[in-house]
Amino acid sequence: MSKYVALLSFTGEGISDIKKSATRVAAAKEAVESVGGEWIGYFVTLGQYDGVAIMDLPDDSVAAKVVVAIGGAGNVRTETMRAFTIEEFTDIVKSVS
Repeated sequence: MSKYVALLSFTGEGISDIKKSATRVAAAKEAVESVGGEWIGYFVTLGQYDGVAIMDLPDDSVAAKVVVAIGGAGNVRTETMRAFTIEEFTDIVKSVS
């Protein structure tokens, strides 16, 4: 499993129906779990992004499917990054000559 961080920004549609945000987050969590992933957490943020979701997913292909589905609902735009633990990063750095 690999970790992913999704930075989320509300669309006009998402902000106009803001009271349904908790329901939409629950649906995103279900989507992650339905593909064998783990929903680590969701945080509402101040600043450039409105929220951050952290997920553990089987691979990049599955991650792409999940974030496309979440963004396709029309309530948020996503910017998603693969995240490495310090242990994974240490192994990567060891292989650099």
